[in-house]
Amino acid sequence: MNTVLKIDPEFESICPSLTDEEYAQLEENILTEGLILMPLIVWDGTIIDGHNRYKIAQAHPGIEYRIHEKHFVNRYEAISWICKNQLGRRNLTDLQKKILIGRQFESEKAAHGGNRSTSRDSNGQFTAKPQTEVLRNETTSQRIARENKVGHAYVERAGAFVRGMDAAETLIPGISQEIFTGVINPSAKDVAAIAKAPPEERRQKAEKLRVPREKPTPQPIGSRKEARQELKEIRDIYADMVQGETPTPASEDSILETLRGAVTDMIRVCDTLFSDFPRLLEDSTYKAKVIEIMQEPKQYILEIEGE
Repeated sequence: MNTVLKIDPEFESICPSLTDEEYAQLEENILTEGLILMPLIVWDGTIIDGHNRYKIAQAHPGIEYRIHEKHFVNRYEAISWICKNQLGRRNLTDLQKKILIGRQFESEKAAHGGNRSTSRDSNGQFTAKPQTEVLRNETTSQRIARENKVGHAYVERAGAFVRGMDAAETLIPGISQEIFTGVINPSAKDVAAIAKAPPEERRQKAEKLRVPREKPTPQPIGSRKEARQELKEIRDIYADMVQGETPTPASEDSILETLRGAVTDMIRVCDTLFSDFPRLLEDSTYKAKVIEIMQEPKQYILEIEGE
């Protein structure tokens, strides 16, 4: 006899929904087999993975299923597991992958109370549970980045995006699923800004997420006011260094900071372009060209590393 299981709305919402065609195909496969081959993953009677399979079984009494029990210290660890499991799917969109990575990052921070070397039990108390990233001297974002073959800055930006989604969801229930499923397509900057805004401004910002974005007129980066101002500031700093009344000699440490700022600016410009022109990453043809262009700095890094 099948065990009656619970469905947690938050756990279910983390998993990308199947299309009608995918759901119908899954149902047909199950009915053909006469049972559910893959076990449902369960934590304390609540489904962690297998929501669609369970619903099909409920709709067709007599369909048997097995369950596999897992143990988690708390909800956050369960959410992290769900995200990692879903990231193994091949049919994720770039946005869904970003949200899952950000959700995993935020849940792991919450699960460990912000401390990489400890965890919390179900009552919120710390337990001496060493985390693997401590042994490797990695931060949580660095480990998640390595596991998903992205940069750790990407992980942190994904976390900021998820925090913004969650802030919007508390004000407008359902809007996070609209973002997750692509019903609306707000910019990453606008989403992340909600969590950072004062409470009295958040609803207005959240409502604007549903307003279709106007496609910006393409402009050379060099013609933008912000870019001109940044260039002027860089020139002023350089002029102070070489012509000031009390010049400060440049050192390797100061040059490293300059280099760090240049790299940060490059990433920020790329983020702005990808936010303003989402098809650059969503369209496979454009994405291939973006990757081709980015091979130049990648090759440069390899040359510096001596490979």
